[in-house]
Amino acid sequence: MSSRTLSSVAVVTVTYNSSTIIAEFLASVRDSEETPPPVWVIDNDSSDWRETEVIALSFGAHFQNLGENRGYGGAVNAAVHSLPSDITAVLISNPDLTVATRAISTLVAALVEAPTSAAAGPRVLNPDGSVYPSARNQPSLRTGIGHALFSGIWPGNPWSRTYRQELPTFESSRREVGWLSGACLAVDRDAFSAVGGFDEDFFMYFEDVELGRRFLHNGYTNLYVPSASVTHLGAHSTRSNSAQMITAHHDSAYLFLSKRYSGPLYAPLRLALRIALRVRAGWQSVRTR
Repeated sequence: MSSRTLSSVAVVTVTYNSSTIIAEFLASVRDSEETPPPVWVIDNDSSDWRETEVIALSFGAHFQNLGENRGYGGAVNAAVHSLPSDITAVLISNPDLTVATRAISTLVAALVEAPTSAAAGPRVLNPDGSVYPSARNQPSLRTGIGHALFSGIWPGNPWSRTYRQELPTFESSRREVGWLSGACLAVDRDAFSAVGGFDEDFFMYFEDVELGRRFLHNGYTNLYVPSASVTHLGAHSTRSNSAQMITAHHDSAYLFLSKRYSGPLYAPLRLALRIALRVRAGWQSVRTR
């Protein structure tokens, strides 16, 4: 495990048509620490990348247009690979959030205090101040199916509560979890590289679940650190394409489960999951119209 201090941390954020929101994010990073960490803005070849570049450079951030859309995980991997060798920890973040005071240093301190930790995630707040369940268990077959089938019509069902780790101490309890939301998490660079970074088979969604699974499989831990907080303003780049995003989410859910339950013996299960997820995606798409 590499030596981690705030002086060896970089922030990586992936943009896609984010020119209207990136300034607020960069300002929050600048104001979050007495000596703010360097920021790399990686654009997935969006139509407004030149505007995003101007804003990023005005905050002293590094900017790169990838020239193609590699998805969230692919863009993060490219950025982490290109960071200077003295960077040992990386805060991976969406651009549609704001970082609270000392959130970054708090996450880095948590990584230092827990030598086996590969990732540390903050408490994620919604714009209304409520807590988004950003630290969850790895989905088992039972909890995954129960959550998928009932979360929309029975939000308080026991499978969703177990999966989301909705505990009375959720807001205040630092603990090891199955995975952390990719919207914002700090990772140890060596551990991230050791497991291969994000799985680029996932273009969007579930790349964070899969990363958490591989961290655990390789003997690392994922640490939820609620004393650090960020406010997530929402899925800015996907808001106007909700039907397509619902389909993408369910496709990624199937990909994750098919990787976890691979092999010929699980073929009937994978077929059933594919059918069930397609039906659920169609039902949710109709509801959004």
